[in-house]
Amino acid sequence: MSSAVCNQVDLHYECYGPADAPPLLCVMGLGADCSQWALNVEAFAEAHRLVIFDNRDVGRSGYAHAPYEISDMAADALALADHLGLGRFHLLGVSMGGAISQQIALIAAERLLTLTICASWAGGGRWWRQRQRATWAPREPLTEPSEEQLLARAREEAEHLLILTLSAETYEDDRVRERAIKRILASPHPQHPDGFRRQAAAASRHEVRDRLVEIAVATHVIGAECDVLIPVWKSKEIAAAIVDAELTVIEGAAHGMNLEHAREFNAAALGFIERPS
Repeated sequence: MSSAVCNQVDLHYECYGPADAPPLLCVMGLGADCSQWALNVEAFAEAHRLVIFDNRDVGRSGYAHAPYEISDMAADALALADHLGLGRFHLLGVSMGGAISQQIALIAAERLLTLTICASWAGGGRWWRQRQRATWAPREPLTEPSEEQLLARAREEAEHLLILTLSAETYEDDRVRERAIKRILASPHPQHPDGFRRQAAAASRHEVRDRLVEIAVATHVIGAECDVLIPVWKSKEIAAAIVDAELTVIEGAAHGMNLEHAREFNAAALGFIERPS
C-alpha cells in the first residue's frame, strides 16, 4: 500500500499480482474506495499486475479544494499509470470509474490493451442530471446532534446506499443487509461530505455520448439487469455507440454487481481481458 502525487493530487494505491504480468488498472466509482474491490482482487491478480486506487476526494487519497471534472480524474489515473511505469494496460472502470475510463480512452487510447466499462453511463442531458441530483440530494444538517442522532443518520445513509446498489432479493435478506450496514459504518476511512458532493457534481456533468464513436480500443461493456442506480439501458447505449463493443448483462445483478455477483462479474471481465487478440 503506497501513495504518490499524481496530477497534483495525492493518490493512495495498491498493487497485487506478478510484477511482470500484463497490467490491469481498475477505477472505482462514486464515494467508494479500494475496499470495494475486495471480492475481485484475488481473481484479477492471478494473471495480472493489478493496480487499484482511491480516486481524489475519497478513502486515503487527497481531498480537493475546488470543483473539477471527470476528465481531471482521468488525468489523475493516467498520472498514476505513468508513476508506476505502466506503458500499455488493461483498463476496467465501475460506475463513475467507467465514466473516468471513457475519458481515458478518448485521450490516451494508445495506452490501452482493452477497455471494460461496468454499470456506467456516457451522459444523459437534463433528465439524467435532475435524476442524479434527486438520488443524491443532501440531507438537512443536524443541529448540535447527539451521538445517537449521528449514528441514526449514518445508518439511514447506509440503508439508502444499499437500496441503490443491492438487488431486491439480497436486500430482503436481513442478515446480509445488516452485515453490509455494519461494514459501511465500520469503514476506517469514511468519505467527507464535501468530497462526495464534488465527486457527484463532476459525475453529473459527464457527457461524451457524441464522442463514443471515437473510442478505438477493444471494448467490453458490462451491465446489471436489476440496476436501479444506473439502468441497464445506459450500458446498452454505450455498447451501441462504440464500434464493435461487446455487451454482457449479468442477470439478477444490481449496481454493486462486482461484490454481490462477484463470481459472475469476475468471469465476465476476465473472459474478455484474457481472450487472445
